Amino acid sequence: MKIPQEGCLLRVFIGESDKCGGAPLYEAIVLKAREMHLAGATVLKGVMGYGASSRLHTAKVLRLSEDLPVIVEIVDSREKIEQLLPFIDQVMTHGLVTLERAEVIWYR
Repeated sequence: MKIPQEGCLLRVFIGESDKCGGAPLYEAIVLKAREMHLAGATVLKGVMGYGASSRLHTAKVLRLSEDLPVIVEIVDSREKIEQLLPFIDQVMTHGLVTLERAEVIWYR
């Protein structure tokens, strides 16, 4: 798969307990991106964070959270990323979605 040198980075900020049809939401997003033949996706699990509600989520031992922050990152052309956005809009009830330009150095 060839990505143009000027790519696009999609970041989806959600919680690890967010679901889509009983499965983790992050998993549904990655599987949809793969189905649509996007270049690649990575899921990152945070150890601490908060969102619009300002509720703190942390992995500290004395304060176990079952909803740690998760970021799904996907890089491809802007056109292909934009084709995925309606699906994300449909399955997300809360969270944050960002797009930014990404200079692709290698994809091999």
